[in-house]
Amino acid sequence: MSKDLTKLSYAQLVERSLMKRFRKSIWTKFILALKRYKLVQEGDKIAVCVSGGKDSMLLAKLMQQLKKISEVNFEVVYICMNPGYNDRNLKQIQENAKNLEIPLHIFESDIFDSVVNVEKSPCYLCARMRRGYLYSEAQKLGCNKIALAHHFNDVIETTLVGMFYGAQLQAMPPKLRSKNFEGMELIRPLYYVEEKDILAWKDYNELKFLQCACRFTEMAQIEDEISPSARLNVKNLIKELCEKIPNLENHIFKSIHNCNVDTMVGWKYKGKNYDFNEVYETSEE
Repeated sequence: MSKDLTKLSYAQLVERSLMKRFRKSIWTKFILALKRYKLVQEGDKIAVCVSGGKDSMLLAKLMQQLKKISEVNFEVVYICMNPGYNDRNLKQIQENAKNLEIPLHIFESDIFDSVVNVEKSPCYLCARMRRGYLYSEAQKLGCNKIALAHHFNDVIETTLVGMFYGAQLQAMPPKLRSKNFEGMELIRPLYYVEEKDILAWKDYNELKFLQCACRFTEMAQIEDEISPSARLNVKNLIKELCEKIPNLENHIFKSIHNCNVDTMVGWKYKGKNYDFNEVYETSEE
């Protein structure tokens, strides 16, 4: 007998959509990343970082569902930093968390005030400060990991941004040890999940999330002077090329798993630079 859906709460209906309608496109890929990269292990206490956007709210629901059914013994908390959101945006985050039955722990910071007068790379500084605050709060709560909601498209876009704007081949790894917070690790459980499927999940459940609550974005929208970012340029380029090159996005994603170091003329490993000539001269013919 089918379950009476009228008796389910809104949050339960959203969870059901993940296990039914979006099982193949989201849930299965989420589990694949966890297993392939060993992201969740016995005894972990993980802080899921919720920004208020679609990606992080989805991650929170997935981790919540995982906790219910997983045989692995781990703990999870859901943290949200308020860097200076206006009242409307903060209220929307709180209402979404309530409707989705996510027990959100909100803590305060003054990041927006700290970077408001920074002229050069305020977004970069803001991102670094956010990461530090999240690690610190997670550590206070006894966590050994933070989970961020970077997804498949973030991974491939970051790879191309590094090439086009940073003159380097650098990927976004599925997990990363913190250099500044001893014993802490960052994990990315949405590594295989595509943005189009996150959008489909959001629209199917009629969810509304923050697009960007950044104070600078708010100012730019008012003044109508939004300049395209490097990431947006790359996103648009990938979209254009996908119309001409079949399976392009998967090829970019797979390329960071199939790096042939023998053909590289320079690379870095554990902070040390290696040069092709040096290795070539010492290698066997």
